[in-house]
Amino acid sequence: MEKAIKLLRDSKSARWLVLACLVVPMFASYFFDDMFSTVSHIFKTPEFVQLAWNSQDYGFYAGGYSFLCVWGGLIICGMLLDKWGVRFTGSLFVAMMVGGAGIVAYAISGSFNGSGLHNWMAGFTAKPSLVLAYIGCTLFGLGSEIAGVAVTRSIAKWFKGKEMALAMGLQLSIARLGTALAFVFAPTLVGLTDAPGKFYSFADTGKPALIGLGIMAVGIVLWSLFITMDFRLDKQTGETDKKDIKEEDKFKFSDIFKILTNKHYILVSLLCVFFYCCIISFKKFGTSILIPRFGIDLEVAKWMIAMIPFFTVIFTPLFGSLVDHRGKGTTWMILGSCVVLIAHILICFAPGGSHFCGYAAIALLGVGYSLVPAAMWPSIPKIIPEKNLGSAYSLIYWIQNMGMLLVPIFVGGILKRYIIDANNVSQQVSAAVHAEYLFIGLGIVAVTVSILLAKSSKKNPQLHLDDPNKVKNAA
Repeated sequence: MEKAIKLLRDSKSARWLVLACLVVPMFASYFFDDMFSTVSHIFKTPEFVQLAWNSQDYGFYAGGYSFLCVWGGLIICGMLLDKWGVRFTGSLFVAMMVGGAGIVAYAISGSFNGSGLHNWMAGFTAKPSLVLAYIGCTLFGLGSEIAGVAVTRSIAKWFKGKEMALAMGLQLSIARLGTALAFVFAPTLVGLTDAPGKFYSFADTGKPALIGLGIMAVGIVLWSLFITMDFRLDKQTGETDKKDIKEEDKFKFSDIFKILTNKHYILVSLLCVFFYCCIISFKKFGTSILIPRFGIDLEVAKWMIAMIPFFTVIFTPLFGSLVDHRGKGTTWMILGSCVVLIAHILICFAPGGSHFCGYAAIALLGVGYSLVPAAMWPSIPKIIPEKNLGSAYSLIYWIQNMGMLLVPIFVGGILKRYIIDANNVSQQVSAAVHAEYLFIGLGIVAVTVSILLAKSSKKNPQLHLDDPNKVKNAA
């Protein structure tokens, strides 16, 4: 009888080393993306910022992240990921992420100001730094999203039949720790102060970007180590990164339509966009909502919002391990969606000035933000063939980015409509409450979709959506 060959991924230490190599680039991506979130109010007074951006300029820059993603970039690149494999395509887009971040860092630096490129761009735009930073942000955004797809697909490959939900949960929680640290430390790096008339130089506003680039440099080294280990695994299994398989199993453009006609995939995608809009879009306007609703200052609001990613760091791996060993994935999705809905109801209708209610609501958002992703992302490999996972994850991220693009526009419109006088507290409270009506509506849809997914799972037990991810006899 032929002795079974122990694969590299059968080694627990090798699996977790791979995860360590994959999480650092994502940590760096999250940190860089949110580096201005808690210092964005300095752009309200551009005369005190050497960069000379105003709030509208900052909003334009931030929107660049989703531009290429929404306009087909995610779908096309997801197909490339399936055709060319994780190692080549993933490396290409990790490099794009770092390159885009480098362009942003250069665009907001003193080195760019007055340079030949700056003077040439000044011939057709009044704000060369903004235009160049926007271009960098579009590249950074698409690179980050596809790198995220590559990371998720790689985790599914290395942890299949093992601790997949725990691994995905850890990846998410550590990446979100990048967001939390950006929230907390960016004001210190920039030298933020409440003193009026403080002037912020290029060196001040550029420090978070330089820190982010430094972390990405470490991520590139670790990504290279992952490439080496993944190549060794494919050599053991006799596979290649290009998946040299039968003609009928090769990726085809028609596979996109097969994915989009999979009702379980559609339900997961809808849950993803409505649920994430309740969290991510809320964070973009968190201070505008929390400050007037609960009568808190900016410093308190900053730490309150930072609770969301900090909670996920703690709870996402725990819930992921629970899904691995106990299953019931769709039940946890329902529970997480309900928790987020309750949180927004509390933010909307809790008594004004109650700090306790504010902290309780944000804590609930953090718990819900941990529950749903811990069960949702590991469900994709159960309903989509492995050869199409890159496209499947990319399509979900594309749908999610559509929501991330549209919901902030609606929320911003609500705030603009109800706040006529920026010094009128009652108008600010009214605007915050009406914005919460939108988030409550999105939460109701998310709960409804999660219930439909659970019912569908019961009717289709062959999908194993509610079975534990970890096989009992796995190494």
